[in-house]
Amino acid sequence: MYDEILAATAGDGASTDAVAHVLDLAAHHDARHYALHIVDSDVYQACSGDEFVDDHEGPEHGLEEWGHEALESIGEAGADRNVDVVRALEHGVPEGCILASAADHDIDLVVVGTRRWPDEYRNLLGSTTERVTRLADCPVLVVKTVA
Repeated sequence: MYDEILAATAGDGASTDAVAHVLDLAAHHDARHYALHIVDSDVYQACSGDEFVDDHEGPEHGLEEWGHEALESIGEAGADRNVDVVRALEHGVPEGCILASAADHDIDLVVVGTRRWPDEYRNLLGSTTERVTRLADCPVLVVKTVA
């Protein structure tokens, strides 16, 4: 049923729960898992950069390191389960990168994690999960983090 499954990870609890679910699905369906980490351009472009001495000390570098660590962990977990994991780190707006990657790789299922946010936060910033669910051309599975 599923040959290509994509899950974006932020390296947080919601992402960890979603990735665990993806690895279960991928192992069950003998599917490939596309693990995607997006360095959110809105986050690092909001900083002026004046307080940093060189390119390796800015917020973008720290976000990239975080992403590489999260992807490495997913790759190791996939190897333990005999799941083929393709890892990618991209820069941009999360939902745009997720949707573009899903289209580029002919993804059968996108898996996204979500957690409860206060209504004020969600009303102000919205939800990447919500936007992906509304705009994706393929099925989307939402994995809710309980804690």
